[in-house]
Amino acid sequence: MRKIEVAVLGATGMIGQRFIQLLEEHPYFRIGGLYASERSEGKRLGDVLKLKDHTFNSETLEIVIDQINPKRISEECGLAFSGLPSDIAKEYEFSLASAGVPVFSNAASHRMRADVPILIPEVNAPHLDIIQAQDTYKDGGYIVTNPNCSATGLAIPLKAIDDGYGLDMVVVTTFQAVSGAGYPGVPSLDILGNVIPYIKNEEEKMEAEMLKMFGRLEGKSITPADFTMLANCARVPVVDGHLESVTMTLKEEPTLEELKKCLSGFRAEPQRLKLPIAPRVPIVVRPEENRPQPLMDANAGQPEKAKGMAVTVGRLRKNGKFYKMFVLSHNTIRGGAGGSVSNAELAYAKRLLK
Repeated sequence: MRKIEVAVLGATGMIGQRFIQLLEEHPYFRIGGLYASERSEGKRLGDVLKLKDHTFNSETLEIVIDQINPKRISEECGLAFSGLPSDIAKEYEFSLASAGVPVFSNAASHRMRADVPILIPEVNAPHLDIIQAQDTYKDGGYIVTNPNCSATGLAIPLKAIDDGYGLDMVVVTTFQAVSGAGYPGVPSLDILGNVIPYIKNEEEKMEAEMLKMFGRLEGKSITPADFTMLANCARVPVVDGHLESVTMTLKEEPTLEELKKCLSGFRAEPQRLKLPIAPRVPIVVRPEENRPQPLMDANAGQPEKAKGMAVTVGRLRKNGKFYKMFVLSHNTIRGGAGGSVSNAELAYAKRLLK
């Protein structure tokens, strides 16, 4: 099977290097180029490593980083993965799509565009169809985004619950890892021994993106979902893994055992298609009273290539009409680069890549 040459934009950042990690020995894709700002041009990947928990292949470490050049990328690569900061992603991603390159982006720049899907294949795979409304689609280019990292981990169990019992109201408080702030993240004297109860734009993004993802696809547009979504977001001194405390009301009232079976038995399009980094069990339900925990559960997911792609749910409780649970996901894998790679795998399976 011929692999598609891919570009990684933002290769010196945390998300960019997660892309590289997931693309090593990928069955569909091969790294065709690593790109970053002019400050990093000419450096080897091995000179700018930020990930501490992955050992890259020696040949990967020797790849030389180039300055972003949309024309060159369009000539050499069949798609681009964008780990660029949002403030510079918008222009580069649109230029690449205009040059006929499909762009799978982790940035927020295009998420709320009416013709751009915020995609999680387990949640809203049919939304991929709205790329056909993008002006660049006729030339082969388009933009697909994955959601905010805190929304991703929550959306998957909410999808299982919504399918089974219908969502009425969701209130979430997030405890977000410092890696979600990029590298070098939050200054150590600000975060060590501390909790910061504010992450700029995070609550607004989480609320808006969730309703778009759960919205109805009507032709080439999405009508947002109508359940109530409220978020409070805080930064905590954890390296990887966003923990979320969730309280819900549902349209039906399942027992806790029914709810656990609904979550643990959930399977979706990536599992049916057996996509390469799709976890066999996308939602892991833990029975222990003190789980999930970032140190123990952030890397959940089987097989080996799906580590960090499963979401862990625990402490399921019911208090009157309210259901409560904790949700944990790996923010730079499932909530970041892994989300975009999963989206590209779905596009590959749907024959939307050349």
